[in-house]
Amino acid sequence: MDPAAAVPSAPLTERRDAWWLTPVATVLGLGTFALYSLFAAAQGSHYLYTGGGALYLSPFYSPDIESYLGLHPPFSFAFLVLWAPLGLRLTCYSYRKAYYRSLLWSPPACAVPGRSGRGYTGESRLPLLLQNAHRYFFYAAVVVVGFLWYDAVRAFVFDRPGGGSPTVGVGLGSLVMLANVAALSAFTFGCNSFRHLTGGRLDCFSCSRAARTRHR
Repeated sequence: MDPAAAVPSAPLTERRDAWWLTPVATVLGLGTFALYSLFAAAQGSHYLYTGGGALYLSPFYSPDIESYLGLHPPFSFAFLVLWAPLGLRLTCYSYRKAYYRSLLWSPPACAVPGRSGRGYTGESRLPLLLQNAHRYFFYAAVVVVGFLWYDAVRAFVFDRPGGGSPTVGVGLGSLVMLANVAALSAFTFGCNSFRHLTGGRLDCFSCSRAARTRHR
């Protein structure tokens, strides 16, 4: 029996493997993370831990605009921060592939036709034309990554009970924050926008000293 036949309204394909597992798993994974992120950002509390002299700030709330600028919006200030990294991820090529296939079924898998409708126009018309804002979201996301590195380094500094000079230490939160910003930095500085800046527009890497520097 063709596995695709078990999927309601499955598109016609000659593939005999369970091709639909990947888009279904992506929907479940991305959907779960999206719901958790929305909840964590909307609650506006429990984002700062100071027990034992630590200072752990949730990445959803970094930079801490309330502390830096003294702003107190009527909603969770996480939404003043998250638009930058969210925009970078929504418009990056890997995420586009994930939700184009899993949510829009355009197409859902290789050698599987997508939903019938208008012909393919690429990302040259609205709303997909907005995907070209990826490079601009990159600039804003780099600023957020900088604050996250500050928070991660600060997480290794602990206040002494009763006052006194802070001390350097390691907690579970310190390691989690360091791993988080390291992974986000790898994603951000490995994205197509950064590669474009460092040399994506060059046709010849050896034609000038500046081009050779960019190549290195």
